[in-house]
Amino acid sequence: AQAVKDAIDAGYRHIDCALYYLNEEEVGAGIKAKIDEGVVKREELFVTSKLWCNLMRPDLCAFCKSLDIVITAYSPLGSPDRPWAKPGDPILVKEPKILALAEKYKKTPAQIILRYLHQLGVVPIPKSVTKSRIAENLDIWDFQLNAADVAVLDTFDCNGRVCQHSEGAGHPNHPFENDEW
Repeated sequence: AQAVKDAIDAGYRHIDCALYYLNEEEVGAGIKAKIDEGVVKREELFVTSKLWCNLMRPDLCAFCKSLDIVITAYSPLGSPDRPWAKPGDPILVKEPKILALAEKYKKTPAQIILRYLHQLGVVPIPKSVTKSRIAENLDIWDFQLNAADVAVLDTFDCNGRVCQHSEGAGHPNHPFENDEW
């Protein structure tokens, strides 16, 4: 609940939850606390969950934009602390090209990635429980990546997935049943 309260205090109005996260109770408690304090009204908050899809990103983006559907990026920083990472798996916030862009723009690697997604028209939903990072992740509005730097970031699209979500395997609506792991 504290991370949600910190996020609302920092200015966040889009709160992400999911049955998979097992965080609905804490999200609700944090929202209720801030409503009770008068910091925010419920109608000012956007609380979202997940719709799993296995369309490829460019096709999905074009399809959704044609219908005025806003796409959110789940785990937009690549879950750098994920315990299931294999040796050699990329850690986006440590990639040399992203580190170079961070230095160029005087921003953190996370801010570069989040700004990139925003410029693509995708709403990133970064996870953090650290108060300073919660505020830092919101500080992406005072710069814009140029076209050449966007092209550099485009090269990281490997049509991959860092979160497996295998607990739903076998369910008829689970989208990742083939060799997509």
